[in-house]
Amino acid sequence: MKRTGLEKLKAAKLVSEMKQSGPPGQAGRESPVDRRERRRRDQALGLVPFAVKLDAELVKRIHALALSREGGVNELVAELLRKGLETS
Repeated sequence: MKRTGLEKLKAAKLVSEMKQSGPPGQAGRESPVDRRERRRRDQALGLVPFAVKLDAELVKRIHALALSREGGVNELVAELLRKGLETS
């Protein structure tokens, strides 16, 4: 194999490792067992995953508001939805 081919393989391997390691600053990824355990705990609490597509500006506002409060994004969104459903 030519030197350029070897360099391409090295680069592909590096990119693959970077994708698996997660974003910078993240203290490691959860193992599949940890994820399963977290799902079991969430189910026991009655929590259900609920994916929606939102406008990017709205997501930025939610993140900014969540940073200024304790509890995180999940709790903030749940609170906002409760308030919105009560008024409708």
